[in-house]
Amino acid sequence: MKLEKIFESYKPLIAIPIIITIIAIVILAVNGLNQGIELEGGTIAELQLQKPIDKAQLDSMISSGLGTDEVDIKSIDASKATVEIGGGEIDVIKFSGVVNGTASILGFRTVGPVLSAAALTQVYWALAIAFIFMAVTIFIIFRNLVPSMAVILAALSDIIIALAGMSLLGIPLSMASVGALLLLIGYSVDTDVLLTTRVLKRREGTITQRALDAMKTGLTMAITSIVAMIALYIVVILLIPTAGVLADIAAVLIIGLTADVLITWLMNLGILRWYMESGRR
Repeated sequence: MKLEKIFESYKPLIAIPIIITIIAIVILAVNGLNQGIELEGGTIAELQLQKPIDKAQLDSMISSGLGTDEVDIKSIDASKATVEIGGGEIDVIKFSGVVNGTASILGFRTVGPVLSAAALTQVYWALAIAFIFMAVTIFIIFRNLVPSMAVILAALSDIIIALAGMSLLGIPLSMASVGALLLLIGYSVDTDVLLTTRVLKRREGTITQRALDAMKTGLTMAITSIVAMIALYIVVILLIPTAGVLADIAAVLIIGLTADVLITWLMNLGILRWYMESGRR
């Protein structure tokens, strides 16, 4: 009953996710977004450690030896470390001399500016094509401008908020995080289609009752997914620190799925209520 009363005053609720999205855009404009080595260009080195060394010491040694501050120790444990070095190409012989006596090189890969530019272009195309196909599919399903635009706007807001979270947490835009963003588009559309279908297509009960029925299913899905991603993030951080990519993917999905709860059940639902009650249906 309390939820029904809250949803009766739905118009102020629409403003909450809109304000959050605007804040996210400001964060992206101010902080920007880091890019992974495969998109920015640079070197990735896999090291076999020959003696104990902590992250700060390894970072300082490589930075001073190469004369660059673009060194990022992605993961390190008692025996292995993964190092990313941004900027220009690094000579493997020079790098070997820098870490000599501390570590041996297991793998060494350099991504040049041409390949990184091509990869970044592919990322933009992947996101654009995903949105285009999603928009076309939504219009085909509902054949109605307002509900379809609400679903598309919700998906766009999810991505913007997830990108802002990546900016704040220092998660780089990489092939892995782009994959998480594409998953987020699919999940966002899934929950919004669930809501829109229940509200528009069904006839039993009031609009609020149909929305609450959809919310029970949607929130169950969302909470289950968020808890699973939190568990994955904790396991990676505590038990598998070398699998930092999985932690980044989990973090992106946690941010995006949490944002999706607010956007779907406040903004999208509010837009649908306004549309249904405006006399156009």
